[in-house]
Amino acid sequence: MSATTNPPEPGAQSRALWLSTIAFTVCFAVWTIFSIIGVQIKKDLGLTETQFGLLVGTPILTGSLVRLLLGIWTDQYGGRIVYVGVMVAAAIATFLLTFAYDYTTFLIAALGIGIAGGSFAVGIAYVSKWFPKEKQGTALGIFGAGNVGAAVTKFLAPVVMIAFGWKMVAQLWAVGLLVTAVVFWFGTKDDPSLAARRAAGEKPEPMTALLEPLKNIQVWRFSLYYFFVFGAFVALALWLPRYVIDVYGFDIATAGMIGAAYSVPASIFRAYGGVLSDKYGARRIMYWTLGVSVVVSFILSYPPTTYVMEGIRGPVEFHLATGVGAFIVLVFVLGFFMSLGKAAVYKHIPVYYPNRVGPVGGIVGLIGGLGGFVLPIAFGALNDLTGIRQSCFMLLFAISAVALVWMHFAILRMEREAAAPALAKLPALPEMQPIHGPAQEGVLRGGAIEDWRPEDQAFWEAKGRAVARRNLWVSIPCLLLAFAVWMVWSVVVAKLPQVGFRFTTDQLFWLAALPGLSGATLRIFYSFMPPIFGGRLWTTLATWSLIVPALGIGFAVQNPDTPYWIFLGLALLCGLGGGNFASSMANISFFFPKREKGNALALNAGLGNLGVSAVQFVVPLVITAGVFGALGGDPQAMQGGGTLWLQNAGFVWVPFIAAAAFAAWFRMDDIASMKASFADQAVIFQRKHNWVMCLLYTGTFGSFIGYSAGFPLLARTQFPGVDALQLVFLGPLVGALSRSLTGWVSDRWGGGRVTFWVFAAMALGVYGVIHFIGIKDQPGAFWGFFGSFMFLFFASGVGNASTFQMIPAIMGKDMARLMPDADATTRRLQAEKESAAIIGFTSAIAAYGAFFIPKSYGTSIAMTGGPLAALWAFFLFYLLCIAVTWAVYTRRGGLLHDVERRPPPAAAMPAE
Repeated sequence: MSATTNPPEPGAQSRALWLSTIAFTVCFAVWTIFSIIGVQIKKDLGLTETQFGLLVGTPILTGSLVRLLLGIWTDQYGGRIVYVGVMVAAAIATFLLTFAYDYTTFLIAALGIGIAGGSFAVGIAYVSKWFPKEKQGTALGIFGAGNVGAAVTKFLAPVVMIAFGWKMVAQLWAVGLLVTAVVFWFGTKDDPSLAARRAAGEKPEPMTALLEPLKNIQVWRFSLYYFFVFGAFVALALWLPRYVIDVYGFDIATAGMIGAAYSVPASIFRAYGGVLSDKYGARRIMYWTLGVSVVVSFILSYPPTTYVMEGIRGPVEFHLATGVGAFIVLVFVLGFFMSLGKAAVYKHIPVYYPNRVGPVGGIVGLIGGLGGFVLPIAFGALNDLTGIRQSCFMLLFAISAVALVWMHFAILRMEREAAAPALAKLPALPEMQPIHGPAQEGVLRGGAIEDWRPEDQAFWEAKGRAVARRNLWVSIPCLLLAFAVWMVWSVVVAKLPQVGFRFTTDQLFWLAALPGLSGATLRIFYSFMPPIFGGRLWTTLATWSLIVPALGIGFAVQNPDTPYWIFLGLALLCGLGGGNFASSMANISFFFPKREKGNALALNAGLGNLGVSAVQFVVPLVITAGVFGALGGDPQAMQGGGTLWLQNAGFVWVPFIAAAAFAAWFRMDDIASMKASFADQAVIFQRKHNWVMCLLYTGTFGSFIGYSAGFPLLARTQFPGVDALQLVFLGPLVGALSRSLTGWVSDRWGGGRVTFWVFAAMALGVYGVIHFIGIKDQPGAFWGFFGSFMFLFFASGVGNASTFQMIPAIMGKDMARLMPDADATTRRLQAEKESAAIIGFTSAIAAYGAFFIPKSYGTSIAMTGGPLAALWAFFLFYLLCIAVTWAVYTRRGGLLHDVERRPPPAAAMPAE
């Protein structure tokens, strides 16, 4: 609580808490209104599962996105006026819902209704300022019990809807909001902090100051916890009525009652969670919450299964399924521990950020609320893709397990750092303790390179170049294998129908696209890992992780009855390979001086990119022979005759992954000056050039990886009479070689100028693809199509090198403006750290091209009958990139104009 001259008036304090809780309850009831009326709307409009999930989740999206802004406004202008404004706006939107007449207008109305969900960020900031730290856990727990509004809707809305129709539900809920707003306005006062600030004549703090804590990684870790304990709670509150209707055959009234059996404990016990957090500590409560959630969600995720075992007297059959009674008990337990977890998460915020409760609580609430939006859509998509109702709980099991592991390792790391001086004095082996003394301390323990000065020419020639090149040449094969595993589905999906898998074209495009989605998402996290854990350790672990999807693919493709959802999981796991690129590039950038970074990064990325070409060249060869003998399994019969060892597409990489991981551990190094926390690196989110380069690198690398993933399947669907699978490896090969061999061009002439002409070439190349697809029935059209794609791959490879060369140059020049009082060495070190982080982060954003380009093909074909709509969108995107490159960097007055037109230094030719 902010400092005030006088303690708050007890009556005003009590009214602020209880009226805020009542208001939040009413807002929450409105926010989840579609969980009941949506069932009838789904029936009236004939919606699919995915459309229903989007409708139910849309209010959650709005309520989540506005939380950060509402939290900031609460700190600036006071919770009382902001809270009333939220309720009035949501009441108007809820009443207007009754005038919706089709799916689009229902979605628009749902966006407005979602404002009610933003009330949480307002209430948290408002209530916390009335109570001292030792009572905030209990107070915020009581306020958070307003989640019970979801149960209010489930109890009352079915009764009203059956009697009067769903429109009456909306009208009554709107009136309830307005009445509550009036009572709240006249029954509460401004919080003590706001009153004291106004009395002193102080102005509200600027938004930039309020957002400063968001650079701390613990804020984002809290956000993940809340994504589960609150986001999953909201998602299940919305989803459960539909779930129990489909799984157990109940009517809407009974389904609402069962949903309430989950919602009530997940709401009212939040207050008890606040008491427990105050008494026993939030850490212990979070361990119990996530631990129990992992167990319960695993049980609920188990689909009804019949087992047949070969017994002594014949087959023994038994059936496993969760009955309705057990289901209700389990969701009650899950809801109870989620309620404790919600209170435990928010116990931290007013303690560590007493004057920033609005923005910090807002962002945590935003991410948690997004869970309530994303998860219902994911539940619907999983149902459509897997055909398993329990798939929603499978996803919740994965999220809770990740949150538990991350929390546990964060705590272990904190404890190790606290005990670091004592641990450093211990011997490496416990049996050495009797003869261990000061003379032996640290002698046998490896360490990072302390003295690293690559810009010092004498140091570089004497020692630096040899160390840097050794790390580079170990990094390259690790990255090559990562790309191979990442892109293996681009070849495998084209062969699945030939060995008996009956997947639709859209399902095959999903398998080709999902590694891109998961790989790009993992890159966001991987880009910050080398400075935190050290490049050597992280490269080793990341390389070992590739074995999991490689082995999984090898086993899964041997049986045509393998469920589609298993293939979806393996496709997502292949994203582990995609994530490696961000950490690899960030790591290598530290080893080389600025004058050689472009070439070094081009070699690492370009030769690493050869993994895409390698997989498209090697896999078609190894799947035609039993290269692993009996260990590899039996071949699969092909439709039309012949056999394939499709499992070799995964198995072939396993021995190389093991060898590369050992090489990384024994031959790579850590640099002490590389060490940086997430908070140190998070400054890049304030750099505008980080976001500009995300756009440009998406145009180059996003195109390269997206075309690599989608080219084989696009060629097969557009030119079915041509066996293109033996040729498609040439595209990634051309792109990888052009990247690795042209880095010196950007070092000599400037990455900005090269990038400008690259985008012009890519616009020309995609226009060629459009032209030849348009005349695909004419002789020679395939070769024009193929040649246009080769030109695109070549241009994208050159652009991959040139955009990465731009980043150190941009930050090196911009650092003089950002750090005007710092000396040259400090600026150089800061520029290197930020450049490495930006390189990793831009690669993460650009990697989404591996998902969006193949998915764009599939969507365009599904909606228009062909891929031309997607290709025209790519053409327009390249025109945008041309304009941005010129306006920001290469025009006279652009950031790089003067830098790139100085007399060039001696060319840094490619390494032999």
